[in-house]
Amino acid sequence: MPQPQVYKSNALIEASYRLTPAEQRIMLACIAQVRRDQPITDEVLYSVSVADYASLVGTESHSVYKELADAALRLKRREVWLTERPNGDGNREETLITGWVQSIRYRKAEGRVELRFTKDMLPYLTQLTEQFTRYALEDVAKMTSAHAIRLYELLCQWRDAGEREVTVEWLREAFQLGGKYPALKDFKRWVIEPAVEQINELSPLWVKWDQRKTGRRVSHLTFTFGEKAPEKPQKPRKGKTKAKAGGKAQDGSGALYGIPRAVIEAKARPGESYDDTALRLLAEAKERA
Repeated sequence: MPQPQVYKSNALIEASYRLTPAEQRIMLACIAQVRRDQPITDEVLYSVSVADYASLVGTESHSVYKELADAALRLKRREVWLTERPNGDGNREETLITGWVQSIRYRKAEGRVELRFTKDMLPYLTQLTEQFTRYALEDVAKMTSAHAIRLYELLCQWRDAGEREVTVEWLREAFQLGGKYPALKDFKRWVIEPAVEQINELSPLWVKWDQRKTGRRVSHLTFTFGEKAPEKPQKPRKGKTKAKAGGKAQDGSGALYGIPRAVIEAKARPGESYDDTALRLLAEAKERA
């Protein structure tokens, strides 16, 4: 069965907003239901059930309804700042401030909530033919960091490039951090590092990051990323005995990002960790492709 897909315009991917992980899951579960092949009005209701939500996050359903209902109510009060440049004109930047949903209906007896998107939000979710980003809902479903979900979307937007550089200030505004983590060391510790860790652990992408200075001040963050190698080797074809690259090590020691430990040990540079070696090998393989 095909996995539900999330489609967002790039303007929405880069918008400034703040949602909790629970609010993100509800919103993304509804976005994955939007029909892309026909016009959608703001009268359509999108439903998220306790069973769907529990399955999405991999938890028991008996205690989910309150979390679902509370998150839906908070979502009703959230705003999103969307910045666009009509016709690509950089001198005519326009900002739209709107909400995500205009109404919520609770159906407690049925164990579900229904949401209706605002009229202003619909153009960013439906009939997208260009400048949009797509990824599987499952990719972020189990992430517990709202920043990880946002960062994952920003990487997916540049998936073919394999690298994205943003200013620290822009990322802070996109995540609507306000006055939180004013010191760069705290921003990296509580926002960037946990987000990168969860993307590496829970998503189909691997990612590593670095920083760039303007003068003496760190001004930019650079993210290098790519698709993880398959974790399980495919069955060999008849007459073939060579295992597919990216499968688990034959000695049972496991693999890191799909690369056998034996390969990592053989290719590691002096002082280089297992993790750094695996990421470097993945990056080199992408360059050769």
